[in-house]
Amino acid sequence: MPSTPDPVLLREDRDGIATLTLNRPAQMNLLTGEMLTALQDSFESIQNNKVIRVVILAAAGKGFCAGHDLKEIRAFGDQAKIAALFTQCSRMMMSIPRLPQPVIAKVQGAAAAAGAQLVAQCDLAVAVDTAKFVTSGVTWGFFCSTPGVAIGRNLQRKHAMEMLLTGEPINAQRALEWGLINRVVSADALDMEVLSLAKLIASKPPATVAAGKRGFYQQMDMDLARAYELAGQVISSDFAHPEGREGASAFIEKRDPSWKK
Repeated sequence: MPSTPDPVLLREDRDGIATLTLNRPAQMNLLTGEMLTALQDSFESIQNNKVIRVVILAAAGKGFCAGHDLKEIRAFGDQAKIAALFTQCSRMMMSIPRLPQPVIAKVQGAAAAAGAQLVAQCDLAVAVDTAKFVTSGVTWGFFCSTPGVAIGRNLQRKHAMEMLLTGEPINAQRALEWGLINRVVSADALDMEVLSLAKLIASKPPATVAAGKRGFYQQMDMDLARAYELAGQVISSDFAHPEGREGASAFIEKRDPSWKK
């Protein structure tokens, strides 16, 4: 009997942390329709899971993600079919900030085009010092417009436009300086660095984290007055929530807070 191919996306849950691993290393973990569906299904499964506190998005092989599969896109031919793929991708990308759980990109190699978009769309990102980031579509006749949405919301405009207009790669240190990633580490330190960060976040009160993440992204699209109004509602709700009451009591009483599991 023919062997069953490995899943395109692997999932491991441990200690309140769900690790999703893009699992097509020979194809540089391309965001095919199949991969997009697997990611979407996993995010929807995690969304209401009260046990999962943090999500790590990792990848197998040398490269993190090379973006869309151009062979798949070329085979579609028709613009409507191509547009449907990008609609599917955008829906998956938007699922990340909508998750109550923070998502950390664990970048062990190159991230190109929609792969760089995926890194930018995650809440946090840790990369190895040899990682490269590039939005090279402009070189081949298709401007990286959809990656530009996430990248343009992470980087200053001129930095984002430099990536998008030149199609030239930036290294991990430059990505750190420009705000695309949070930390740069050596390859042998990546696992520990990401796990340490995930565990730290997982130790925080979950309702507070979920409300804070949701409020942060909402206020980013508002004017200053509306942003402060929303933020005031979020933080006052935090203080009124059992987690906030426990945290305030613990602070005043000079003890560690006790969060309900």
